[in-house]
Amino acid sequence: ADTEFAMIERCEPLTNIFDCIHHFWEHPRTQKILAVLILLTYLLALAGIEANREGLLPEWMARLTPTSHFQAIQLAFTLILGMELMELILSISGSLSKSLGKQFEVMALILLRDAFKQLSHLPEPVSITDPQPLLLIASSGAGALIIFICLGFYHRLRAHQNYISDPLEQMRYVMSKKLMALGLVLLFAGIALRDAVIFFHSGEDSAFFETIYTVLIFADIALVLISQRFMPSFHAVFRNSAFVIGTLLMRLSLSTPWPWNFAASIFAALYVLGVTWATTCFGSTHMKRTVPRA
Repeated sequence: ADTEFAMIERCEPLTNIFDCIHHFWEHPRTQKILAVLILLTYLLALAGIEANREGLLPEWMARLTPTSHFQAIQLAFTLILGMELMELILSISGSLSKSLGKQFEVMALILLRDAFKQLSHLPEPVSITDPQPLLLIASSGAGALIIFICLGFYHRLRAHQNYISDPLEQMRYVMSKKLMALGLVLLFAGIALRDAVIFFHSGEDSAFFETIYTVLIFADIALVLISQRFMPSFHAVFRNSAFVIGTLLMRLSLSTPWPWNFAASIFAALYVLGVTWATTCFGSTHMKRTVPRA
């Protein structure tokens, strides 16, 4: 016990750093400031694109600035997606079911971002001769709506299931997740800074979100292994592993072409709903049967 408390004391400063970052990010004032910054970025992007179309920008800036006003919409939703992705990383410190709900939100925003991304391929003024962009926009919007509906059912179905009764074990489990989330926050900031430097030097897109989602896949596997250390029962391992399978399907759908990305994301949402319903309905029965009789 003394060794366990010593380990907790050594890790406590790092978890306090994570708590400060989490509190700062979730503070209403921070969220308002970020919302204003995104709006200003959107307006400045529109102005910069118009200036580039008129040939008013210096050569180095014109090389980095697009010429389609629709790119400003894509930029705004990319920033919103980045905010949601940060919240997803921070939510890892909470319950797995809460983190999974945040994954639903991020996936819906990704589909909406893909819909707005199709606008960048349209000419100005808008003249549609090829129906394919409309089909892609409609499918992305429909997919986001379906995931939004699944999210509503998910919040109704999910129930808190406490698999750890020992307070000390519970503390160690939460601290383990906070340490991993802190590492992911540092990776998020480092990858964002690296990609920003690459973009301003060469104008190349470094696939930031694809890189982050690849990192999160390995983090998901780590979460399963960590949870199995503290919750070794079959029901807990099945629930946590099945939830991670759902998130893996969502993330892998990002790298698949249409219409498989649409189909995979919808299947992942329905799969998570099925797992939530099954573990909620049969969880208490299973746990009662595993309690040894006196």
